[in-house]
Amino acid sequence: MRLHPTDEAPDSTEPWDAVIVGGGLAGLSAAVYLGRSQRRTLLVDAGESMARWEPAVENYLGFPEGLSGPELLDRGRRQAEKFGVHTRSDRIQRLQRDRDAFLVKGSSTHRSRRVLLATGLTHLLPDIPGADLCLGRSVLFCKDCDAYRVRGKRVAIYGRRNEAARYALAMMAFSPAVAILTDGHHPAWDQSWQQALEEYSVPVLHEPVQALLHRAGTLEAVLFRDRGRWAAEALFATRGDVYHTALAEGLGAAQDDEGQLIVDGDMRTTVAGLYAAGCVTSANCQMIIAAGQGATAAQAIERDHFDESLRRHGLRRSQGLYSEVERTLN
Repeated sequence: MRLHPTDEAPDSTEPWDAVIVGGGLAGLSAAVYLGRSQRRTLLVDAGESMARWEPAVENYLGFPEGLSGPELLDRGRRQAEKFGVHTRSDRIQRLQRDRDAFLVKGSSTHRSRRVLLATGLTHLLPDIPGADLCLGRSVLFCKDCDAYRVRGKRVAIYGRRNEAARYALAMMAFSPAVAILTDGHHPAWDQSWQQALEEYSVPVLHEPVQALLHRAGTLEAVLFRDRGRWAAEALFATRGDVYHTALAEGLGAAQDDEGQLIVDGDMRTTVAGLYAAGCVTSANCQMIIAAGQGATAAQAIERDHFDESLRRHGLRRSQGLYSEVERTLN
């Protein structure tokens, strides 16, 4: 159903063309595209986008001076609303099939012909006092996003698996002072990574960590439980991620070995009518990539609606223009 000025109010019983679950970059980008396609679209957001922790986004195209994650989210939401997208703050608890549509259940229930999951992931913080207060300022997760911000600083890499070793070696292009913290655990990286760490003389500190010492979220040192401290100005955590796939799991959508939703090139999951975009998929979890995936999903949803209307002879009809053209040409 196309959205026109005379259409029913948002709370009507008419199904939505699309409900987007998640108001991060993937969800907002999809909302803009669907709104501009005049599709009756609802975006439901629980306010948990990882972007909200970013004090300075400097690698999103078109903002040479950078901007904060919350500001980027706010701009995206206002842009989507400008094009007629309805937005609600809520937590969706369940998706359920309802004949040729879905029931999207939160504090209220919405019926929609298509659903896009843009529910993202949560990076796992180190379970260390002070880590939460430094989040986004000096405790970070993404080398591609934030390594440039900490160039020349003393950098700690928290972890004990291959990813920690990879991060430590890659960060040496930005800082001459990089060390790995295993927090009392024995390293579990492969022997090839161990050899590389030794070749490049990367320190591995095995002591259990007691706390992160910081000033207003700016890391100053890592305090060890049994002895001493190590001066550090930034920490990258590599504990892993939790992918928010529960809604899709309830419908039987397939996941890969990492727990990410499997999608095709049009962001379709293995459940007909259910799409996923952004960090809940296997995409490289970058804001600009998530936004691109959201746009791809929205375009696919639009094509699906068009093709369905064509099959059902439900496209909008010409209002006498054919006869007018005939008279003009004759």
